Order: sequence, then C-alpha cells, then structure tokens
Amino acid sequence: MDLASVMSELQSSGTKTTARVASAARLRKIRDKVGTDQDLAVELWETGSDDARSLAMLIADPDDLTPSVATQWMKDVDDNVRAAEVANVVAQSPVGPAKMRQWRKQKSEFARATGYEILISMLIDDPDAVEELECKRVLKDIQMEIHRSPVQAQGVMAQAVVSIGIYKEELAEEALEAAEEIEAVETFSIKVDGRKSTMRDALSAAAAS
Repeated sequence: MDLASVMSELQSSGTKTTARVASAARLRKIRDKVGTDQDLAVELWETGSDDARSLAMLIADPDDLTPSVATQWMKDVDDNVRAAEVANVVAQSPVGPAKMRQWRKQKSEFARATGYEILISMLIDDPDAVEELECKRVLKDIQMEIHRSPVQAQGVMAQAVVSIGIYKEELAEEALEAAEEIEAVETFSIKVDGRKSTMRDALSAAAAS
C-alpha cells in the first residue's frame, strides 16, 4: 500500500487531520495489511496526522531506522503516549542504546521522557540488554534529577526505577532504596499491570511475589 491508500483507509475510519480518532484495533488491522515498511512509516510520520504517526510506529522497521530519522521523530513528540510509541521502535533499533543515553540527559521534557522510555522498553524486551553498571548509574541520575526534572519526564523516570528493580533482579534492593529516598521528598504515581501504585509499593510487591 502507498501513502495515499493508507491515508484513505485512516480517513474512512473517521480520522481527522491531526486528532487521534482511529482505534488501536483499527490501526492494527491496517498494519496487518501493510506489513513492515520503513519508507512508508517515514511518509506517514511526515503528514503530521496523529493517527498516521501512531500507524507509522506500528509498521516501522527498527533495523532500517537511521539516527537522523530517530532524532526527528523524538523532536516531534508532544506527549508521553507518543514518547512511548517512538521509544518502542528506537529501543529495538541499532541506535537504541546511544539514543537512550543521549536523550535521557536532555533538558527537554519529552526528549528526556523518550530516553527513559527507551530504557524501559529495552529492559522489558531483554533485561540483559542494559548492563548492571549502567542501570546503577541510571538510578543515581534519577535520584539526583527527578525532583528538578520537567513534570512530563518525572513519571517516566519513576517508572524507570521500578522497571530496573523488576527486570534487573540483582538491583531490586538498590532500586527500592532509590525509590524510598525519592519518595521521602515526593510520591510519584506509576502504573503496574494497569493499576496505579507508588514506586515503593510496586517494588515491594514485586519482591514479595
């Protein structure tokens, strides 16, 4: 399918120019028709349509993702949902580790959020993809930076602490200590299995299971 036919399918599902309207099920159905197509993913992204961009992340080929395209996608991120979508693709690509390290240190709220989302995606996919020493550095960075970070990044940073504690079992205790230190100043709400929790409660529950 080419760009015109895909956009026609999106519009037939009620999609407007920019608003997210198409359901996730509808986007997956179109994805199944299209398959993996990095060139089309880039074209869809460039339309600026929210649904087209979500579809782009479903059909993108991480193996063909270039550093420049990854950076452009990150620069266009304007909410945490999009940050997670972009991060999921970048995390599977050869540029994932480098972009994670670079973006999580950025001052921009969505750049930082996308960087930490890459880390989370990498840990979920393969806990061994991120070395223990790097995860320790991440925990220390979050402890030092979370309270002065942009609001949109704080929740993702809190989620990263919990992800390290859950997926890097050897760091469970250190992650819990980091969470306790962070939440002694401010409590952050995260989601675990679709339910809201504090960092400490989520890590304690994981340790007890």
